[in-house]
Amino acid sequence: MAKLVLSLNGVVQGEYELNKERVTIGRKPDNDIPIDNLAVSGKHALIISILDDSFLEDLGSTNGSYVNGKLVKKHALKNGDVISIGKHELKYINEHATADDDEFEKTMIIKPGSASAAVAAAKAAEKAGAGPVTPPPKPAAGPGHPAGAMPHSAGMPLGRLTVLNGPIAGKELELTKALITLGKPGTQVAVISRRPQGYFLTHIESDGDGKRYPLVNGEAIGPRAYQLKNSDLIELAGIKMEFSTTGN
Repeated sequence: MAKLVLSLNGVVQGEYELNKERVTIGRKPDNDIPIDNLAVSGKHALIISILDDSFLEDLGSTNGSYVNGKLVKKHALKNGDVISIGKHELKYINEHATADDDEFEKTMIIKPGSASAAVAAAKAAEKAGAGPVTPPPKPAAGPGHPAGAMPHSAGMPLGRLTVLNGPIAGKELELTKALITLGKPGTQVAVISRRPQGYFLTHIESDGDGKRYPLVNGEAIGPRAYQLKNSDLIELAGIKMEFSTTGN
């Protein structure tokens, strides 16, 4: 399981397993990883973990978040990355991480005005293996439906997205990988993860305050993973798509 090792001036102060989807870092004691230092904002940064990969997002902190010495707003973490928050460091340890930040920037793009790049899958994770790294969260309320509604394990129907608007309306993308990233960096980004319980849509980032969530059936999915069902209508970065499943 992935973990973060917190240290100050080379002295380890604690280890934190990334055993849930969203882990907050900040000065306030209600954070999952509290750091009592004035250089750290109350809610400084967020780690989102999906299958074998984790993403760091700065939450508009005063002093910023750094990865390997580089100021970042968001970053796909790789094994051995060092996150600097104030004078503290958090080393990311995960030998199974598949995310590549260069690919994260270059390929997860939906560009309404470009037929060649209107829908692109980002660097996909390797096959998930026996199952998800962490127990799947409950879907958000709103346009929701019961958890576990999708068929289980190897007999799960294959999902696909069909583009409904723009110059390549009708284009289809089969969701065969464990992790597909969609969106436009700096505008809106989300991922669809394929788990034994079904397909889950999770918000990663958006412009403004970072809380402009993808829409499903006209309603925002919120911060937690949303389990998709057949015929769900997704709106992300200006593109409308329909989620559907094929037979077993």
